[in-house]
Amino acid sequence: MKHRHFKLFKPYGYLSQFQTNARHEVNKKFLGELFDFPKGTMAIGRLDKDSEGLLLLTTDGRVSFEINSSNIDKEYYAQVDGEITQAIIERLEHGVHISHEKNQYLTKPCKIFKLDKIPDFPERGKKIRDERHGKTSWISITINEGKFRQIRKMTAQVGFATLRLVRVRVGEITLQGLELANVMEVDNLFKKS
Repeated sequence: MKHRHFKLFKPYGYLSQFQTNARHEVNKKFLGELFDFPKGTMAIGRLDKDSEGLLLLTTDGRVSFEINSSNIDKEYYAQVDGEITQAIIERLEHGVHISHEKNQYLTKPCKIFKLDKIPDFPERGKKIRDERHGKTSWISITINEGKFRQIRKMTAQVGFATLRLVRVRVGEITLQGLELANVMEVDNLFKKS
């Protein structure tokens, strides 16, 4: 059997799974509503319901394991509440304590910089507050780990709530060529950056 690999621009509000047996998730949106994926397709890593952007999928469990267990860079663009400073960015880059599985966890050093202009993403399904409520900043954050809601917890820890979070890159694979909710089949997913 030839395995198949996909990249998807996951919209806001979708869960990174195909179905559920949980009663509280019956009315949620799932990936299978976006494309007729082949049987056995799995998401590699996850994006929470409130996050958007690049999601990789495969029918090959070994590829999924390789990507999840490697220190592959994942780059996100985050819109944060307020005007973030270089001092705050440096604090984030060196690591901050966040809660993870009922424990405190020090995040690994990462790469962060302030974006010069607002990224050209499609409108989100749910409106984000506007400028009347204060300024916002866009930053690029590149991590090679992935704790549950890690970036949201990191920015909150330094006093800047994440308003919008979009993953733009995993390793060498980017959102390039994808429109919102589009799926593209790709030949190879696993290339270390």
